[in-house]
Amino acid sequence: MSIENTEIETDKDLRFGLNRRKYVYARERFIHGILLMCALVSVFTTIGIIVVLMLQAIEFFKVVSIIDFLTDTQWTPLFADKHFGILPLLSGTLLTSVIALLVSVPIGLVIAIYLSEYAAVPVRKSVKPFLEILAGIPTIVYGYFALITVTPLLQTIFPTISGFNALSPGIVMGIMILPLVTSLSEDALRSVPKSLREGGYALGASKLQVSLSIVFPSAFSGIIASVILAFSRAIGETMIVAIAAGQSTVLNANPLNPVSTMTAYIVQVSQGDTPYGTLAYNTIFAVAITLFLFTFFLNIISFRIRKRFLAVGGD
Repeated sequence: MSIENTEIETDKDLRFGLNRRKYVYARERFIHGILLMCALVSVFTTIGIIVVLMLQAIEFFKVVSIIDFLTDTQWTPLFADKHFGILPLLSGTLLTSVIALLVSVPIGLVIAIYLSEYAAVPVRKSVKPFLEILAGIPTIVYGYFALITVTPLLQTIFPTISGFNALSPGIVMGIMILPLVTSLSEDALRSVPKSLREGGYALGASKLQVSLSIVFPSAFSGIIASVILAFSRAIGETMIVAIAAGQSTVLNANPLNPVSTMTAYIVQVSQGDTPYGTLAYNTIFAVAITLFLFTFFLNIISFRIRKRFLAVGGD
């Protein structure tokens, strides 16, 4: 082959390589743009929700003082004697959510420790899908389960319990968020370095001692993050409390009595005959922005704790 032909072939190879690099670069830029657009959808959706809630809530707070909203112990916006204190709804929300945590956290942590430290691989692969089934059940099914099944069972134990109460939906919400606590806690426990377990065994510790004294404290920040996320999920639950908790807006902390939560009130007004644009209708936006801020800060706390846990685990 002559020198001239060799130069031509080399030139063709260079042009082919250059064109291919341009093609790869253009394809990567296109994929990057698609991914960016997908990410921006969630960002703009969140911004849109905040803007809508803020605009309507501002109309409400033009009439009602934010001090009265946060301190008044009565919530009767649909009555003749109107009061706009969020405390009864907030107390009902926190009461049912705390009951849910009291059910889900102990059970979820025990299951997580078992799956992470004790269960064989076949057992773990069999148990986890059943837990995930709980997360896939519609919440309205949970609501009627609380009303028709759990409440009658509780009435045999507590004869004075009301047909609508905070205890029944709280227990059922605890069952609903159980997979969330279990799954995230197990991930945190399994992320603990194996060398810590081996060090405990080398010192003569039993498996239970290693699990509770070494593995659990090492994964504590991740476990706390899972609990906060579960708490946020319980606060935002709607159908269970709307069906089984009742609509009582009286400030009380007795789980045997009916309560009303922020989400249940929003459902009550949005499906009722309250005219659009009235002060009573705008209350749902004031309640919604309160609920949004509450869960937003809980999610931030959980994210920061989770980030700290991952950073420690990475080190």
